[in-house]
Amino acid sequence: MNHINVIGAGLAGCEAAWQAALRGVHVKLYEMKPQKKTPAHTYNGFAELVCSNSLRNNSVESAIGLLKEELRRMDSLIMEAAEATKVSAGGALAVDRVLFSDYITEKIRSCPLIEVVEEECTSIPAGEITVIATGPLTSEPMADCILSLIGDRSLYFYDAAAPIVSFESINMDKAFFASRYGKGDADYINCPMTKEEYTDFYEALISAEEAELHDFEKKDSLKVFEGCMPVEVMAKRGEDTLRFGPLKPVGITHPETGETYYAVVQLRREDESGTMFNIVGFQTHLKFPEQKRVFGMIPGLENAEFLRYGVMHRNTFLNSPGILNSDYSMKERPKVFFAGQMTGVEGYIESSASGFVAGVSAACRAKGEEVVDFPKTTMIGAMANYVSEGGVSDFQPMNANFGIIPPPAEKVRGGKRMRYAYYAKRALEDLDKIDLKK
Repeated sequence: MNHINVIGAGLAGCEAAWQAALRGVHVKLYEMKPQKKTPAHTYNGFAELVCSNSLRNNSVESAIGLLKEELRRMDSLIMEAAEATKVSAGGALAVDRVLFSDYITEKIRSCPLIEVVEEECTSIPAGEITVIATGPLTSEPMADCILSLIGDRSLYFYDAAAPIVSFESINMDKAFFASRYGKGDADYINCPMTKEEYTDFYEALISAEEAELHDFEKKDSLKVFEGCMPVEVMAKRGEDTLRFGPLKPVGITHPETGETYYAVVQLRREDESGTMFNIVGFQTHLKFPEQKRVFGMIPGLENAEFLRYGVMHRNTFLNSPGILNSDYSMKERPKVFFAGQMTGVEGYIESSASGFVAGVSAACRAKGEEVVDFPKTTMIGAMANYVSEGGVSDFQPMNANFGIIPPPAEKVRGGKRMRYAYYAKRALEDLDKIDLKK
């Protein structure tokens, strides 16, 4: 058997298909777009970015930056596309989402070992090696199929996306470009607030009307993942919560006057041309007119043109410990793999990393080779280990972080920065020892 199936052409599915094809395995990639879309998708291309165009911190001494570097060194398609379509974002890696999707779509469709099947997959091919990467909004027939495999061991949470506004509609007489602490390029637009402006905005935000849940969401209780929390939910935790979160004013001064502020809203470039900016940390479930009214109270956004309003949608993930191995295969059905957010990894790069491991592992199994063991000291291996073993509390989605990597045998002196530098150095050294069997 020198072929596998991959169901879903999101980030995880595309990475899985690409890695298997690189290893000489024929891939049948099923994707239901453009015939059918989930409530969160609008673009016909593969690997569509829904929540944000940011792939987050690019420093190798950050957890997500380390994971990116690991994937770069292992010829990740997602990282190749990100580097080819990146836009200016200071110390973060952000991409032009349309060019990013188009790049991956072209690479996948032009690969001779990948056969794209444009139809909704409603069952798992019996007896065949299959990677299920249908994403957090898996269609109902496939969700039923998955439930038949795992029983009722699944959970739900909700994910939210931030609004995007046009650059030309931002009042730059009030807003200004600057980076926090003056580090990197001044790629972020900052909308400063006085205490009075912040208080008025806060009161309007916590009393604003939220959108109704879709019919497919109403039967589930509302569970919000901490890393993508709606701004109005965060605000209700206390009046100063936002000022210690997305509206943190620390390190931001006006480049000309040196003035500091009570709170600051930041906007990040959304496309290469700089015509669109998203409101950082403003994932929301407010009704569209309420978004325009409340977010229009932010200085500089009083006449903002909203190119996309914030949306909220249901995400599904498995209670993976007890279900999946560290290669993302099922413990009870080792020919069936899962990849992406439904495994309990959270974030674009984390999803891509799970697809990388699943694709490589599925290819090894198809060729009758021993599955690659990714060390726990690497971020990609630590994420896989977390998915298969979980933590001490109830299993919840997890971003890349240094807390899931084994600590050093001896204490690293010099504080957190030196410790993270040690983790990065050790991870990359251990990564170089892996035989990826291309």
